Amino acid sequence: MTEERLRAVLDELVRREPLFHRAELGTTRADFEAMTAPDFWETGASGRRYSRAYVLDVLEERLKAPAAETWEASDFHCRELAADVYLLTYTLAFNGRTTRRTTIWQQRTDRRTALYHQGTVVRDF
Repeated sequence: MTEERLRAVLDELVRREPLFHRAELGTTRADFEAMTAPDFWETGASGRRYSRAYVLDVLEERLKAPAAETWEASDFHCRELAADVYLLTYTLAFNGRTTRRTTIWQQRTDRRTALYHQGTVVRDF
């Protein structure tokens, strides 16, 4: 359970996830740049590490031919890691695949930015 004192942070971060899939937060490269820290990086479901520049390039390419997306996010949990740094975890069902997601968010002076993101595929064992 998320601590009650973090409820407002959790509510705000839930409105920002899944990361890069909320059209109301922006759909341009500049919008995605504003969502992420300059040293942002991601670990994909494959286990590969992706730089911010690579992620932004992929997002920009997707914007050329946007596809309809069907997703459902659930099981959100927020933990404070340090002053103004939060770990958000959740489950995402997206295009027939379920993943566990993690995003580390930091409160900057004027906005929250993602420092790190990871998606791990859930498999039945």
